Amino acid sequence: MIDILKNIKVKNVMTKNVITAKKDEGVVEAFEKMLKYKISSLPVIDDENRVIGIVTTTDIGYNLIRDKYTLETTIGDVMTKDVITIYEDADILEAIKKMDINGKKDEIINQLPVVDKNNKLVGIISDGDIIRTLSKII
Repeated sequence: MIDILKNIKVKNVMTKNVITAKKDEGVVEAFEKMLKYKISSLPVIDDENRVIGIVTTTDIGYNLIRDKYTLETTIGDVMTKDVITIYEDADILEAIKKMDINGKKDEIINQLPVVDKNNKLVGIISDGDIIRTLSKII
């Protein structure tokens, strides 16, 4: 099984059309975007399509409910800047390990932005993408 996983590349199972945010976007606008597209995270990119941060529905939603943001609060104010990414040519076993090892406490990372050799965003891989792939080979 491990040999099979080492032969499946991230680029072959990732989502290619990634919904993203810019750092000057408002948190309310970003949260609405996540709800509209039924996604749980938004990679934050710069003008050259490099990943500079990430935000999740859990982070934004929790703080919106607690009334911690104003209408002027931007994604740049709240994004996680230390983003764990993965290269498109990596295998999904490496993605699984990154999702597990880099999670906080007992949590896992649910999505990894996928970058090319120039660190530009080319996709995103989620735990759901991996589960779908595993279900086809088991």
